Amino acid sequence: MNDRTLPQPVAPGAATPWILYPGVHLGEGATVGAFCEIGVPPRGHEAGDLETHIGRQAVIRSHTVIYASNDIGDGFQTGHGVLIREANSIGHRVSIGSHTVVEHHVRLADGVRIHSQAFIPEFSVIEEEAWIGPNVVFTNAIHPRCPRVKDCLRGPIIRRGAKVGANATLLPGVEVGEMALVAAGAVVTRDVPAGAVVAGNPARVVKQVAELTCPYGLLEGPYGEQYAVFAGTTGKESSQ
Repeated sequence: MNDRTLPQPVAPGAATPWILYPGVHLGEGATVGAFCEIGVPPRGHEAGDLETHIGRQAVIRSHTVIYASNDIGDGFQTGHGVLIREANSIGHRVSIGSHTVVEHHVRLADGVRIHSQAFIPEFSVIEEEAWIGPNVVFTNAIHPRCPRVKDCLRGPIIRRGAKVGANATLLPGVEVGEMALVAAGAVVTRDVPAGAVVAGNPARVVKQVAELTCPYGLLEGPYGEQYAVFAGTTGKESSQ
């Protein structure tokens, strides 16, 4: 990509500084805000050693830093001040909120939404259409500072359509099942069954997603029709 084909910064103008390292491929219609760095070489590599691919119509807002060797789909969006380390697989229509950190070797599938100030460590997996609330913390080290800690890092696995509420903490390797809901502030120490609602410290099953109702009377259940889409869950289809 030569200088004539580079996307223009979003704000405040074309003269605003931002850094695009060698080996970065930005799709058509991408926009990049002020003071961003894209394609930063990780330790042990030189600029341009590793390619970075970002799809069409990306919106990368100011002060975002994206390391090299990321493969990112179409419709990608960041808030301000996002950090994305190297070697991640990020699908289409993924949104990552302001001041969130995504470490390396993470997989974010299509339609994932991560809100502001979340922490997603290496070897985490977030499947299609899952939702991560603000200030959520994933962990991946059972015994921090153990001499063999790097040999057993395991991030959480968030299955399709699952939702994790604000300020929740997930311990290493836990799996949150399809369409499950983790309540705000919960501490998840064990796997969450598909379609379950968990709350508390430690998090325990308090009900099923299929039992949730809308407190405003706008519809029968907040996830009824969507809940029935995912095979393997036991919820009832909404009559809406």
